[in-house]
Amino acid sequence: MSILSLKDGAAARSQAEQIPWPQKAPAACPISAVKSRLRSVGLRPTRQRMALGWLLFAKGDRHVSAEMLYEEALRAREPLSLATVYNTLRQFSEAGLLRQVSVSGPKTFFDTNVSEHHHFYHEDDETVVDIPGSEIQVTGLPVAPEGMVVSSVEVIVRLRRADGQESVAKIAGGSRA
Repeated sequence: MSILSLKDGAAARSQAEQIPWPQKAPAACPISAVKSRLRSVGLRPTRQRMALGWLLFAKGDRHVSAEMLYEEALRAREPLSLATVYNTLRQFSEAGLLRQVSVSGPKTFFDTNVSEHHHFYHEDDETVVDIPGSEIQVTGLPVAPEGMVVSSVEVIVRLRRADGQESVAKIAGGSRA
């Protein structure tokens, strides 16, 4: 069954109006809330955007790579290509629905929490975890070049196991965030 085959009832719409975005529980993210969110940032609610939006936002704050989201879409029986997933994530990021977190070379995660905060990156199992913005104080920033302003500062704290052992998830080839 496709994600988009879920029916929007009057009760679901009423519930969606009372729940702040992003939703914290899968049952609290009806398709109508995804459609409203897309329209509010000027994106047309296509089938692909709706499906990926539901997968992304129905589980609350999370960090996913394009490959992880593609795998989720396949498990949900959504007929999407990996290129569509990448394009949609880029569009959502440009519209302010997601934040890109580049952790290592081309390895990028997409964060559904767009508030100001920082991240721990666990190198052993390639997971990303939020650090509240208030927990890190950044001082001594250089003055921006003429005509420029600092738009944001993002800190990524890299972690690895102190005992030097690799995590079970990485050895098994797993990757989660």
